[in-house]
Amino acid sequence: MAAPRNENIKVYILDATKELLKKRAFSEISLAEIAKAAGISKGTLYYHYKNKSEIFFDLTDQYLNEQWNDFVVWTEDKDKDTSINRLVKYVIERNIVSYGLRTHLIAEAQTGDEEVRQKLIKRYDDFKKLISEKISERTDIPSDFLTWMILLVSDGIIVQEALQNENFDVDKFVLHFSEFFKAISEIK
Repeated sequence: MAAPRNENIKVYILDATKELLKKRAFSEISLAEIAKAAGISKGTLYYHYKNKSEIFFDLTDQYLNEQWNDFVVWTEDKDKDTSINRLVKYVIERNIVSYGLRTHLIAEAQTGDEEVRQKLIKRYDDFKKLISEKISERTDIPSDFLTWMILLVSDGIIVQEALQNENFDVDKFVLHFSEFFKAISEIK
C-alpha cells in the first residue's frame, strides 16, 4: 500500500479504527493494531494522536457531527415530509443505524472514561436542544419531554440490537412509535 498523503492520515486512522470496532471493543484495540490497519507506522500515528482517547474523541465528533448535520439538512428540506411522526421516525432510525459506535461510546463512558462521559453528555444536550427546537416548530406537545422520550427510546432500541434480541421487531416498533406521535399530534 502506498503511503497515504499527509492530509488524509487522520481519515485513514479513523476509518481503520471504525473497522476494528466492528469486531472488538475499543479497550481491546492497541495503537499498534490501528497503525497497521491504517497502513502507517506507529510513529506516524503518534504524530497525529498521542493516545487512544484522542482517536476516540475524533471518532465521536465525526459520528455526532454527521448526525447533527444530516438532521439539520433533513428538517430544512421543504420537499420532504418532516411532520412530527416523520421527525420521530427519522431521529430513531438514524440513532439506531450506527448502534455499534454508540454502544462503544456508552461503554467507554460507563467504565470510567470521564472525558468521554462529559463529551457524550454535552452532545446529548446539544442534540436534545436541536431536536426540541424542530419539534416546537411542528407541534404543541412539550418538546423537551418528547425529545428525551425519543432519545431514551433510541437508546433502548440500541440495547436490544446489541443484545441481538430476536423477540424485538425494530421496524415494527419504530413504525408504531411514529404512528403514536402522529395520533397524539392530531389531538387538539
